[in-house]
Parts: sequence; structure tokens; C-alpha cells
Amino acid sequence: MDVNNVKWLNLQFTDLLGNLRQVVIKRRNDIKWFEELVRNGIGKLDGSSVPGFQDIYDSDMNLKPDPLTYAYLPWTEQPTARLICNVLYREESYAKDPRSNLEKALKNLLSRYVPYIGVEIEFFILKGINIVHNEEILNFSVNMESDELPINNNGYTYDWKGGYYIQPANDTLFKYRENLVTTLEKYFNIYVESHHHEVGIAGQSEVNIRYSDPLVTSDNFITFKQVAKMVGRDMGFIPIFMPKPIPIDNGSGLHMHISLYRDDENIFYDADDEYAMLSQTARYFIGGLIEHGRALSALVSPTVNSYRRLIPGYEAPVYLVWSRSNRSAAIRVPFYSRRYGGGRIEYRPPDPSCNLYIASAAVLAAGIDGINKKLDPGDPVDEDIYRMPQNKRVSMGIKTLPRDLWEALDELESDNKFLEGYLSRELIETYIELKRREYIYLVKYASTAEYKMYSSI
Repeated sequence: MDVNNVKWLNLQFTDLLGNLRQVVIKRRNDIKWFEELVRNGIGKLDGSSVPGFQDIYDSDMNLKPDPLTYAYLPWTEQPTARLICNVLYREESYAKDPRSNLEKALKNLLSRYVPYIGVEIEFFILKGINIVHNEEILNFSVNMESDELPINNNGYTYDWKGGYYIQPANDTLFKYRENLVTTLEKYFNIYVESHHHEVGIAGQSEVNIRYSDPLVTSDNFITFKQVAKMVGRDMGFIPIFMPKPIPIDNGSGLHMHISLYRDDENIFYDADDEYAMLSQTARYFIGGLIEHGRALSALVSPTVNSYRRLIPGYEAPVYLVWSRSNRSAAIRVPFYSRRYGGGRIEYRPPDPSCNLYIASAAVLAAGIDGINKKLDPGDPVDEDIYRMPQNKRVSMGIKTLPRDLWEALDELESDNKFLEGYLSRELIETYIELKRREYIYLVKYASTAEYKMYSSI
């Protein structure tokens, strides 16, 4: 890290809803100034202007940079570096700061376990999006532009849900993803394992980021979203991270791959397990995810739009069960062969609208609660649960995810004791309040589909 080569420092943090915010400060030609900045932070935040943070009469807050997140920004005209920050209040970690909450949770865990999380980031990349919103009639319309839409007749289109692994001549976004992953690796030291076109037409893509410490992975995810938008701006594309932008095509998930280590040993792995090379400890962890899965939904699928994704028929999880290699289950154990199987679980409900700092802390809390209480996840379900008759699901005791955000928030209000030590009470209560406001605001708008169906009644 050579701060002498930059003129400006971009101090970044995330709010409760996962939005990246920033302030740019002039770097001083004084190494002691920088050391003081990293040690104690800088008073540069009005907490009353960040939803859910502070009241106006008590709003002065500090940003404390993490020097390990230093990265040179390639898109600024003046030499500028970014630093991701924790939020401080009265010189202490702020109780509602998502990053500080995850950092504290990991410190509490390290005496027993070392967790790793990797993410599959799915998102749509459009050439344009035009939103017409009329507050007076409480209605809106959206027009999206993409060379890949089936309504186009340019020789490069596929039918809905036909985009999986298409080759570059038809994959109009290959060059965009190539520039994106090159920028991530060159400037931000983010290891990208793979990228490809996803099932959704109109430019759905997936980028897989290598597993790491959950704090690093969360930093990488928020960095990824910013880089995706900046690369898109330069190339004439608009990346969209909402979970379900197109009603009749697949939605976008943020599948979390989780493993747990102790003394440098993967305690999720068991070579003697015939089913999935998965240990009993991993099964208990899965039991915690199933036990608290409905409450977790408010944190990992946190928007009204999230629940348009969580419906049968689009490879999105609906049922709280686990299985090997089964993408209709909420918890999948990847198992391509005994050579490449075991040692990790894939938690499929999260989507890219979530605050990954909060989601990671909550998922670990649920899983560790399962280990501590030895929660039995039940038998794996090795069939297409979407096609399973309802009476069979009921007889097997299979729970479903909440139907909408309001129901998920109700579940979180009634089941959050497992989050103690992972997320603060202040964060949880404020988060629920903000999300209920969001739901109430959006539910009053009739969709264009509703007008089409009901206007002639």
C-alpha cells in the first residue's frame, strides 16, 4: 500500500440496506496523519442522513478505514484509492454498522471455528432501462433494452430461459464480463474462479468469486457491484442486481458456499460418508439453516422483489430441505463425484439485493446454533420437490419459505434469539422497521399486469 501515489482517498461504507456510500477526502503529505486516520478514523459522517442510523440531534459519526481494503481506483481522473470503513459512534464500533457486526461475530467465532464463504453472483446486464413513475396516479412502467431479448430478430437471441452457457457469438456480454473480471483481479485483488452466461435471456450472467473469510467475501461483493456498474458505464451497459427483473425468466441469486474449519481441518468433510462425504457437524449446521430458514429469509431475501424470484419452476429455492446435487432444495450439497464432493454446503435462498455483511452473520449464527443444539436436518430429499404432491410434502413436514417480505419480517421478529452475539438488537429492530416501511410503500402500487387482468372487470 503506497498512499504517496494518490491524491484522494475514497472512504466507503454500507448502510443497513446494503447500499455503498462514500466520501472523498484529500490525502495529506504526512504519514502520521494516515496512521491516525486508520487508527481512530475521521469525523466525516452525518448519521441522520443515512436511513436508520442516527437522529438529527445526535448525528456526528466517524469512519474508520480498514487498511487491508486499500485499492487504487482505475476510473478516476485524479489518482484516487478507496478504503472500506467501519462506522464509529463515540469512538466505539457503531451498533448498527453492518460491517462492524460481522467483524465482531467472526472474532467471537474464531476461538472455535474458522468459517469460509464463497458466492455465485447472478445479475442481469441491460443496454438500457427507462422507468416512468407517476406519483399522482400511483403507477409506473418500465422499458428494458437488450440485444438478447427474444422479441428482437437479430440472429443472436434465444427463447426465454435458454441462455445457459451459450457461446460468445450469441453471448453479447462476453466482452463486458471479461473486462469486469480483469478489473476485479488487476485493481482489487479479487480472485474470480469463473464467469458465464446464465439461464436468463436479456443478459443474465454469473461470476463466481473464490471463497474467503466472510468479511473479505462481503467486502468483495460490495466492490463487485460497484465495479460492475463502473465498467458498464464505460461500455454502455447497466447491470441490474434486483432478484427478479423479468417475470417470465429466471431470477438472480447469490448462492452462498459455506465451509467450517478447526485447526486447519475442514470439519464439514467426512470421507467415510457414503451419501455426500459430509460430516455430522455439517448436518447439524444444515439443521440450523432449516430451523431458522424462515426468519433468515428477511435478511438473505430482503426485498419485495425477492419473493417474485422464490417461486417454483425457475430453479429458485422454495422448500426448506437439503439434498445432494438437488437444485430444488434450499440447501444443496455439491457432489460432482467422490473426487470432487463433500466439504461444503450451498445455501441457495440469498439474492444479490441482500446486505452480505448482515446475511453472512445471520447464516453463520443459524448454522452454529444448529451445531450447538445438534439440530437434526432430517433425511435428504432426492427428488424434484417442485413436482412433489402437496400432501406428500405435508406428510414429510417440509416447510416453505415465506410468501412475501412482510411474512418474512414477522418470522424474524418471532425468531431472532439465535442472532445474539452475531447481530445487535439495535440493528435487527431498525432493519425490520426500515423493511416494513419499504413494503408498505411498494404494496400500494398496482402493477401493469394487474391493470391488464382487472381493468375490464
